[in-house]
Amino acid sequence: MNDFKWRHYQGAIILGCVKWYCKYRISYRDLKEMMIERGVEVDHIILYRWVQHYAPLILKRLSYYWRPSLGRSWRVDETYIKVKGQWKHLYRAVDKHGRTIDFYLPSRRNINAAKCFLSTALRKPKDWEIPSIINTDKAASYHVATKELKEEGTCPHEEKVR
Repeated sequence: MNDFKWRHYQGAIILGCVKWYCKYRISYRDLKEMMIERGVEVDHIILYRWVQHYAPLILKRLSYYWRPSLGRSWRVDETYIKVKGQWKHLYRAVDKHGRTIDFYLPSRRNINAAKCFLSTALRKPKDWEIPSIINTDKAASYHVATKELKEEGTCPHEEKVR
């Protein structure tokens, strides 16, 4: 399908104008002058219409390539933090690039809290983002929680917990 059908200008000219406007945020009148210098007579209203029409299409097509990919290995740990004057346990999952995947603030540190945290963390990512390895500290609650989640079917059976 040709996105530039019934347009009076070539697709390369339209895409170039939309790219310059979106990347450098120059005014339509300045962009018009730049195009006149290059030998293309175009009005600033036409440039406005091109940006309004083609910028969302370009964003939609490029969003697949810009999506942040979570690492296939997660690091899960917990620590104590003070929230509004009360000490809470902070469970958090971080991917291999250091981006936080999920966190949970229970008042107690036990198997139920670890299970609740892991089930919500594993529910959020897409199928291709689910980790193959979860690295934890020596807390025994993670191993029991992942074992129960595998029995329930929430956690994939091929997932390793180290």
